[in-house]
Amino acid sequence: MTHEYAHHRGTEANLRSSFALNLSFALLEIIGGLMTNSVAILSDAVHDLGDSISLGLAWQLERVAQREGDQQFSYGYKRFSLLGAVISTVVLIVGSIFILSEAIPRLLTPQQTNAEGMVLFAIMGVAVNGFAALRLKGDKTLNARVVALHLIEDVLGWVAVLVVSIILLFTDFYILDPLLSILITIYILYSVLKNLKQTLALFLQAVPDDIDVSSIDERLNDIEHVCSTHHTHVWSLDGEHHVLTSHIVVDEDVSKEQVLALRKEILELVRELAFTHSTIEIEFGEDDCGVMDSGM
Repeated sequence: MTHEYAHHRGTEANLRSSFALNLSFALLEIIGGLMTNSVAILSDAVHDLGDSISLGLAWQLERVAQREGDQQFSYGYKRFSLLGAVISTVVLIVGSIFILSEAIPRLLTPQQTNAEGMVLFAIMGVAVNGFAALRLKGDKTLNARVVALHLIEDVLGWVAVLVVSIILLFTDFYILDPLLSILITIYILYSVLKNLKQTLALFLQAVPDDIDVSSIDERLNDIEHVCSTHHTHVWSLDGEHHVLTSHIVVDEDVSKEQVLALRKEILELVRELAFTHSTIEIEFGEDDCGVMDSGM
């Protein structure tokens, strides 16, 4: 428990420092984008602002997720991370639409940008996002890993801004700025909408992508004294912590010792598959099921 508590405290500290760093830089980027007249920098500013919100939510949710279940949330608070993902997604979509509305007209009428300022902010962007990503590199939690990937994407985006700004130091191809902005924004929207699809699937209690329910049924049926299974359901609290429920039918004449051995073997299977929570009902004969099925 002490080691686990220290691990969570370390994760919280990394998320907190990365959040403060990213938010400060995102606000600076907005000012810098306006001063340099660069929609590419503004695009990254919106992306960094979205990542800052994700970091802030991840930091707070890392604390909330450790709460035990109570009368209001009997499964605990891990599902709150999905709410954070939705909020971050909405922020990024709104920001991306705004950036596209600014960048597309500039394809027709390119505007001069301050290339020297763009170079400066690009170098800062690579350094800040790279440092924040390194802070989260060793963390194992889903929140921290996802945020670290976003930060690495930001580093690559700033490298692209740096290349374009260096080109603009020696040429007047100002159309490169809105063009890069549109490419960055389209990539952001693609990633956001992909993640939104996965998040909505979890909200609707879809079976996680890495789980095969039929395979679980087959392994349960392979256990000695199991005649059949039904009402096997799998869903996820937050994309990482999964829940399993199933009804196991056994012969009516099995002994108590055989049932205990059966339960032990099922428990070992549940642990092997790394389910956070499981509810297994053992039924004696096909007519022993007490579920009131309303056509579901």
